[in-house]
Amino acid sequence: MNVYEDADRERWAPEPEKRSSRTDFARDRARVLHSASLRRLAAKTQVVSPGSDDFVRNRLTHSLEVAQVGRELGMALGCDPDVVDAACLAHDIGHPPFGHNGEAALDQVARDIGGFEGNAQTLRLLSRLEAKAAHPDGRSAGLNLTRASLDAATKYPWPRGDAHPRKFGVYEDDLAVFSWLRTGAPDERRCLEAQVMDFADDVAYCVHDVEDAIVAGWLEPSRVLDDAGEREWFALLTQEWYLPEIDVEEILETLDRLRACSFWVEVYDGRRSGLAALKDMTSQLIGRFSEAAQRATHEAYGHGRLTRYAADLCVPHHTRLEVAVLKGLAATYVMTSRDRAETYGDQRELVEELAGQLWDRAPEALEPTFREDWADSAADDARLRVIVDQVASLTDASAYLLHSRLKS
Repeated sequence: MNVYEDADRERWAPEPEKRSSRTDFARDRARVLHSASLRRLAAKTQVVSPGSDDFVRNRLTHSLEVAQVGRELGMALGCDPDVVDAACLAHDIGHPPFGHNGEAALDQVARDIGGFEGNAQTLRLLSRLEAKAAHPDGRSAGLNLTRASLDAATKYPWPRGDAHPRKFGVYEDDLAVFSWLRTGAPDERRCLEAQVMDFADDVAYCVHDVEDAIVAGWLEPSRVLDDAGEREWFALLTQEWYLPEIDVEEILETLDRLRACSFWVEVYDGRRSGLAALKDMTSQLIGRFSEAAQRATHEAYGHGRLTRYAADLCVPHHTRLEVAVLKGLAATYVMTSRDRAETYGDQRELVEELAGQLWDRAPEALEPTFREDWADSAADDARLRVIVDQVASLTDASAYLLHSRLKS
């Protein structure tokens, strides 16, 4: 039986013993749940901007749903549920305002200092920027999570490099904590809990974004399912974004397989019965994907308790295709919508302008915590990273407000 060891419960900065019935991993989950970064996700874009619709998900509701999916799947495999829960709650806290649009803009701002990546920013928040614990010399240790929980939250366990130019999990100046949390881990291999978190993220993302798109009227299921032109457009975009090695015919066959499920919603009319049917579809899809991964993993590794590096999550090929097809539906009818192209451009421009404004007016224009980081920085590269940290911490609304204030 594989169990968690003392090294898995170790924290980067030593802390005094606490008299509590809670486990170390339960405390990790609580620290993430009560963090300021998690609260800010309520006002950060998931797919569409918060406030544009009172039904669609924001980053916080998405993270809560990921945690529910991940916790149950992880527990079924033998992972500590609080480790998986903490990782799922934390997985998006490094994302900046305006979702992936803002991420691309900040990557451009930070191009000369190692770039920007939401997952690398998550590690920076958990281990440095969030206020909770400190090292003996006074340096912030962020939330000071255990090694197991911090490793579980590391979606891409490698720095940026030629082999990983876009997706990476650590900046150069955070390599110390990265090396600590990866002690004993195989190079570039994710622990099982991180794999569960990543899969739960994909499942929640693809299912709920399709639900949001249908309710908002952006996606009419019958149109993409029955119209030849719509089907081709959807299949080609899905292939380009998510399934470059899969031919168009197999993508469309996967879509039709989902359509053949008894719970699939063909028409949504906005009535309570229609919403109930749509909710049932999302539940059935989540169960379908999670149970498939659970069965395949147990078939590969047996039914004992699986943790850390004792196993890899096994997701059947047809399940990965179905998840990607649903992501393709959201991409086709929400993220690439032509009426949003101008808004996306304006958002990227705002983020880049805001970084420039803060640089010109630093340190006075910075929040007190980032002002302190600026004062501790010995070179311009480090100061620019502080600017990026400040912008990344903002919500959509606070980014607009600060940009307006600094522009006046």
